[in-house]
Amino acid sequence: MTVTVLIDGMNVIGTRPDGWWRDRTGAMRRLAAQVDHWARSVDDDVVLVLDGSPRDLGVVERVRVVWAPGGRNAADDRIVELVTASDDPTAVRVVTSDRELAERVRDLGADVRGSGAFLDELPG
Repeated sequence: MTVTVLIDGMNVIGTRPDGWWRDRTGAMRRLAAQVDHWARSVDDDVVLVLDGSPRDLGVVERVRVVWAPGGRNAADDRIVELVTASDDPTAVRVVTSDRELAERVRDLGADVRGSGAFLDELPG
């Protein structure tokens, strides 16, 4: 069974207090490249959900990037929409450490994986 992995991008980025807030687009670009590299080693469909308007993230071949423009929790709401729209929410894994989002998607049948554990799998 193919799993769809929905990644709460800003939550994952925020897990590392490395000064990402000084260059938000750069942090998104670095995460997209790391996730793209990781996605080559799995058979899952990988979706990176990021807050804000579309930006140039460089070459991302194996990951679908979904933008969530709007206010607070826009990406969370978009992730819930994607889980709801899935033919089989039990085949969806959401990567987030946001407790409220985790509860929302678990209620729909999705699995949740913490951002820190996911970061440990990503290349440099």
